Amino acid sequence: MQSLRNHLSGRPVIFGEVLYDIFETENKKVLGGAPFNVAWHLHGFAQRPLMITRVGQDAEGEEIHQIMQQWGMDALLVQRDGRYPTGQVRVSLTEEGSPRFEIPFEQAYDHFDAHQVLTSLQVKECSLLYHGTLALRHPTSRACLQAVATNMDVPIFLDVNLRTPWWEKDLVENVIKTATWLKMNEDELAVLTPHFKTASITVRETILDEICQQYQLGMVIVTLGAQGAVLKRPHQSLLEKCPPPIEVVDSVGAGDAFSAMCIVGLLQGWSPEILLERAVTFATAVCQIRGATTMDQDFYRRARLDF
Repeated sequence: MQSLRNHLSGRPVIFGEVLYDIFETENKKVLGGAPFNVAWHLHGFAQRPLMITRVGQDAEGEEIHQIMQQWGMDALLVQRDGRYPTGQVRVSLTEEGSPRFEIPFEQAYDHFDAHQVLTSLQVKECSLLYHGTLALRHPTSRACLQAVATNMDVPIFLDVNLRTPWWEKDLVENVIKTATWLKMNEDELAVLTPHFKTASITVRETILDEICQQYQLGMVIVTLGAQGAVLKRPHQSLLEKCPPPIEVVDSVGAGDAFSAMCIVGLLQGWSPEILLERAVTFATAVCQIRGATTMDQDFYRRARLDF
C-alpha cells in the first residue's frame, strides 16, 4: 500500500470558529465548532495543533481559554475581541421536534486580525492548514485565511461543513481550488454534483475522479453517515469503508472526529486504506459517547492502540 505523501513535519494549523451551542429549551450550552472539535481531537492524539480562532472579551471567551488550558491545548493564536461576542449557535426545536439552528452574524470569529495571526505564525514550523467554510462568511476573516494560506505555503485540508445560510456555491468552488485534500458529506457533494447519492459505485468513482482532476486534488473523501465513507485519489480505485453496527449514543461531531483522524494519517504518512479505516473507526467511537469531544485521556489512548 502506498502512502498519501511523505511524513509531514511541523504542527497542524486549524483555522476557524469556536462557539457555544445554546439549547434554549433545555437551558444549557455545549462548547463546539467544527474546527475546535478537530483541534481538540488532534491534541488528544498528541499532534500539537495550533488553533487560530477569535473569541470575545466576555465570560464565554474566558471560559474557552480555561477549558483549553485544562485540556493542555496551545492558546497562543486564540484572539480576543473587545467589540464582538464569542460565537454561539442557538438551537431550538420545531413543532415536529426537529432541531433548528440559528447562527448569528458579526461574532468574534468573523473579525480575525490577520497581522496578529501572521506575526505569531512566523516563529512556528507548520505542516498543514485545516479550515471549513463558516468562518469565511465575513470578508475580514476570509481575507485573513487567504493571507495565512499564502504565508504558510503548506498543503490544505478542506472540510466543507456547509452551514445554511452562510455559504454560496461560488465560495465553495473557490476554496476547493486552493485545497490539497477535500472532505465533505454526500449532501455537501450535491453542491458540486446532484447525482452522487443515486449513482452506482462505478459512476460514483467517475464523479469523484472528475472532481479530483477538475480541482487538482490529491484526495477527496465523502462521508456517508451510517454507511461509512469513500476515498478517491486521482486515477486510483475508489476505496470504501463501512462501520460496524453500533448503538449510537450521539452522532454530533462524528464528522469532525473523522477529519481529525484523517489529519493524523496525513501527518504520519499512512496509506489511503489505513487512513480511511482508522477515520471511520474513530468517528464510530465518537458516536458511542455523549458529545463531540471528551476529556477522557483513556478514550484517545484506546484509539491510538492501532498506531
